[in-house]
Amino acid sequence: MMLIADSGSTKTDWRGVDSNQKITSFETIGFNPYHISEKEILAELSSSKLTIIKLEVKQVVFYGAGCSSLEKSNEIKLALQQFFTNAKVEVNHDLLAAARALCGHEKGMVGILGTGSNTCLFDGENIVKNVSSLGYILGDEGSGSYIGKTFITALFNNELSQEVVQKYQQQFKYNLNDVLDAVYKKPLPNRFLAQFAPFVFEQKSMPEIASIIDVCFTAFFEKHICKYENYQQYPLNIVGSVGFIFKDEIEKVAARYRVKLGKVIKQPIEELVRFHTKH
Repeated sequence: MMLIADSGSTKTDWRGVDSNQKITSFETIGFNPYHISEKEILAELSSSKLTIIKLEVKQVVFYGAGCSSLEKSNEIKLALQQFFTNAKVEVNHDLLAAARALCGHEKGMVGILGTGSNTCLFDGENIVKNVSSLGYILGDEGSGSYIGKTFITALFNNELSQEVVQKYQQQFKYNLNDVLDAVYKKPLPNRFLAQFAPFVFEQKSMPEIASIIDVCFTAFFEKHICKYENYQQYPLNIVGSVGFIFKDEIEKVAARYRVKLGKVIKQPIEELVRFHTKH
């Protein structure tokens, strides 16, 4: 059995493909090596339904956020090898997953817009250029965590209308101290911040929220897309929940930069299964 995984900072989608091409789906938390330890990975795997098939798995192809360096990818690889003892394990960056899912073997510009964000140029086989993402503290422009951070900053700086504030209070119970604790003291603040992105989307008809959305995606284009030479020559293909739900808003910003939006998908896993079973 081949096991294919796409892991973001929040969750990991797994697909098992047996010799009859029967596909089985699984889900665990995200395995970003910057946010999770080997011990925590093994604990999560051991408590998941993957235990049912672990001995049948002969090959694991894992794509993950935070796995761009050999050092970090090896951290994930070591944990997976300890769990899937009968399998050959391959760990790749989630950018390669996005590129293969969106472009196949065609050239293109690729963006990930989920809890975090990243971009690259893909030549049909390899990633040939990547503008550094820098993570949720220093970067991740356009991501769920970036949108959430921008919204929360505006909220507690009293920059939003009373109507938006009231809607926030109806849906969330976090006061300022709760937010500061979650961001500065508790684990996974990027996930905490990203949870506000769907709320921002729901309120996008409000002028101040529309402005926040525009600011966030303008920053994404300025900090990432425009850094690629001849960026206007490539279609921009996007994968991720944020990219998927904010597609119309992204397309409006893209038009200002004369960038054509290409394929936009919520999750890459199904396309990755097709890629690997075909090749």
